[in-house]
Amino acid sequence: MYWRLSTFYLFHFASLGVLVPYWSLYLKHQGFGAGEIGELMALLMATKIVSPNIWGWIADHTGLRLGVVRAGALLALVTFTAIFFVDGYWATALVMVAFSFFWNAVLPQFEANTLSHLGEQQHRYSSIRLWGSIGFIATVAGMGPLLDAFDAGIVPGVMLALFVGILLASLLAPTLDGAPHAGNSESLRRVLRKPEVLALLAVCFLIQASHGPYYTFYTLYMEGHGYTRSAIGQLWALGVVAEVGIFLLMPRLVAHYGLRSLLLASLALTTLRWLLIGHYPQSLPVVLGAQTLHAASFGIYHATAIALFHRYFPGRLQGRGQALYASLSFGAGGALGSYYSGAVWELLGAEAAFIIAAGLSAAGLVIGWRWLKE
Repeated sequence: MYWRLSTFYLFHFASLGVLVPYWSLYLKHQGFGAGEIGELMALLMATKIVSPNIWGWIADHTGLRLGVVRAGALLALVTFTAIFFVDGYWATALVMVAFSFFWNAVLPQFEANTLSHLGEQQHRYSSIRLWGSIGFIATVAGMGPLLDAFDAGIVPGVMLALFVGILLASLLAPTLDGAPHAGNSESLRRVLRKPEVLALLAVCFLIQASHGPYYTFYTLYMEGHGYTRSAIGQLWALGVVAEVGIFLLMPRLVAHYGLRSLLLASLALTTLRWLLIGHYPQSLPVVLGAQTLHAASFGIYHATAIALFHRYFPGRLQGRGQALYASLSFGAGGALGSYYSGAVWELLGAEAAFIIAAGLSAAGLVIGWRWLKE
């Protein structure tokens, strides 16, 4: 079971290791400006607002959670192939909306499937999920030298191959589908009225919105400060290596410090990270230190958020709980992050964008400190 679950994470996050750092580079290669790149990257995130909730509802009401994963993987692969045949802003936008609508449906339901398989052994989640980080490292580090040798036109071809891997991994994954659930809207409304749940939703939205300049423009930002694409790929990889290390430590950290304290620490360190990147891009020691803080801004944050959503949305609400996490944080937060970073980047520059990012994560820290309960 371990390897059948881990392989899916390996391929899914390997695709993310191409899409997040290098898709903006591909869009620049296609002739789009910073504002257009920000808008197009926001579309990728915006589909996460709708897509996971639609597919989560289908999974919860049919009981075919892994069936939803497999259908989403297949349809994402099919729709992505259109990217090779389109040109121009609106055609590119349409293809990006289409494939991301299906691609973004996949992970939340696979997360719910994994947590259901683990049952009482949920401390093993981090050791399974770390293979996603390893996949991200492999592609983000490998793409750098490839892009130094070739141009950014190779990015869609690599993505297509990884989408094939996601589909095959979903077909090999162990199935744990249950009976469909009906009539649970009242229970969901009761959960969503709890102050600690509302606080968690706000924190997740703000921390992902704060990642906008990093996920959308970090590669272009560092390239503008004289770093080669190989070096930039290694910087991305360093951040995820730190993430892997923290995933291995999370069972002990949670037992010792608790989920609330770890989530608050991740928000504080995320704020520090954006200030360092925005102010000191030419200082390699500072840049390296900021990248190791990815262990906090994603690793600790994601592991604690997944656990809290699983706790707050139990039983028949698990699928929609994970979908809500994906749609509100990576979807709505990510879309806002990409959009404002593109607009601010053009009007005020990179430093202003990262200052705004730091302000958003700091706001999340205040909300979490005041209302989030252990």
